Amino acid sequence: MRFLSKHLEKSPVHARVIPFFIFVGITALQGSFGEASRFWVYGVKTFAGAWLVYEMWPYTKEVRWAFSWEAVAVGVLVVLIWVGLDPWYGKMSKLPDKLWNPHEEFGQNSVAAWSIILIRILGSAIVVPPLEEVFYRSFLYRYMVKIDFLGMPLNQRHWLSFVVTSVIFGFVHFEWLAGILCGMSYQWLVLRKGRLGDAMLAHGITNFLLGLYIVIKGDWHFW
Repeated sequence: MRFLSKHLEKSPVHARVIPFFIFVGITALQGSFGEASRFWVYGVKTFAGAWLVYEMWPYTKEVRWAFSWEAVAVGVLVVLIWVGLDPWYGKMSKLPDKLWNPHEEFGQNSVAAWSIILIRILGSAIVVPPLEEVFYRSFLYRYMVKIDFLGMPLNQRHWLSFVVTSVIFGFVHFEWLAGILCGMSYQWLVLRKGRLGDAMLAHGITNFLLGLYIVIKGDWHFW
């Protein structure tokens, strides 16, 4: 859609902020059109997110996947922290009466239920990392230090921004403490490697493994 591209190419801020907030806006609509919309809006959001990543790709050069063993280790470590810490601290709010469980909504082991689960796992592992990492670890981390944020190298350390950005990332999650530690871990990867791709990979691994854990254990409250 040329209309969006024209806005993204106007400034490096637009390219990193607009897709993220469109994605967040669609997320806010989940459940607004009846109980089933918690699921089908998530599907719409995933496909819209893939399109947003495609649109911002030419204007965000740091959004490129990269492999490192540190990224794999951090990705696994974060999911262990996310699950392991869960019983030991208070959350931002109470769990909803009905958890995000497609089997309850569409029938146990139905095609619809498994399709939604597959979309969520793949979407969280492939679509979410570029959108969130470019906003938090590339844009917000540097913009808090320097308005002309592209002039600040990705591996430049600024401890106040490191902490504040990670706290913001944590508090937009139900599991706020795990979210803060998660944000710090991904930012550490960016600082260590001087690129965004390792954090994207770690984020994708975390979300993928967490999705598998949820499905295998039936621990739907993590979603």
